[in-house]
Amino acid sequence: MGKHKTYKRVFVIVLDSLGVGRMADSDQFGDYDVDTLGHIAARAEHLFIPNLQRWGMANLHQLKGIAPAERPLAYYTKLNERSAGKDTMTGHWEMMGLQTTKPFITFTETGFPRELIDELEKRTGHRVIGNKAASGTEILDELGEEEIRTGNMIVYTSADSVLQICGNEETFGLQELYRCCEIARELTMKDEWKVGRVIARPYIGRKRGEFRRTANRHDYAVKPFGPTALNALKDAGYDVISVGKINDIFVGEGITEAFKSKSSVHGMEQTIEISQRDFYGLCFVNLVDFDALWGHRRDVNGYAGELERFDLKLGELEKTLREDDLVILTADHGNDPTYTGTDHTREKVPFLAYAPLMKTPGPLPEADTFAVIGATVADNFNVSMPEGTIGHSILNLMK
Repeated sequence: MGKHKTYKRVFVIVLDSLGVGRMADSDQFGDYDVDTLGHIAARAEHLFIPNLQRWGMANLHQLKGIAPAERPLAYYTKLNERSAGKDTMTGHWEMMGLQTTKPFITFTETGFPRELIDELEKRTGHRVIGNKAASGTEILDELGEEEIRTGNMIVYTSADSVLQICGNEETFGLQELYRCCEIARELTMKDEWKVGRVIARPYIGRKRGEFRRTANRHDYAVKPFGPTALNALKDAGYDVISVGKINDIFVGEGITEAFKSKSSVHGMEQTIEISQRDFYGLCFVNLVDFDALWGHRRDVNGYAGELERFDLKLGELEKTLREDDLVILTADHGNDPTYTGTDHTREKVPFLAYAPLMKTPGPLPEADTFAVIGATVADNFNVSMPEGTIGHSILNLMK
């Protein structure tokens, strides 16, 4: 444990799905030649990320067309995932100290069991349509008009451990959608149906080609199975501010203030606003568009464009930082847009740590768990990690 509080404010920013190459066990997850960032750099029509370049992203990972920085501004390394899985919750929970040994169940190949669908229909009063793995935009084009016409309920899944329900805000109603999702969450707490998240997917529009999902999405996640670094920080009296879907991922556990984001750019704008106020503790940010809009849809150029938009906002954030601030950039899994299928990919993730006061930034040893992040943040505030958590602090390596 550290003897003093090195930084007054720590920002942990998760570029959702920005993996940096396969892990030793990636083939056990069906992932062979996977490298989200490396393949984007190699195949995108354009990738201009000067701020990430200055921080040392091309020092951490060889990137076609992007030279390593002569004197990188950040400490950098790669983190391996110790948990069994490659999903959002598993990655984020591990960052904050929880190791998941049993992956969350998925229904990608089969759809949900008839027994679950029957019970959901009975409890909600809506007939279920869909019940398959699909992209959110495709399922709306296929079934949105039917839902509006009949009042039936679109239920679908993905490569993630999720049950998603679509509802048109004007005809189905937002509160009715939330009610149905709460019922689905209750039903899917049974072990044989236990998905990581039930997600409300509201949309607007009246006909195919005009449907658009709104920012009123809500995730109903399984509660973390134990206390995390977030609980430890909150219990010690520190601010724990969440941006994006962090609050949903942790079901509010250990969070003192939460902001929902409309997009990844909006999430960075919120983070910049938060950086201009006084707080004492952690700002934990998830930027989901990399994953949801581009990774799952296997859109290399779209992903590259999102990275460029992030890079601009990173430059803006850097200008607002105070001397006693620390920023950590990382990811929760991979989602290589050049790979087959639509699933996440089992990959190492980046760790870039920047503070205006750092004297000797450069490479750090590769870590065997994402949990070095939570342990390092806790160490910074002289807070003990909860019993049963994993991870070790690398704060003393960053001078």
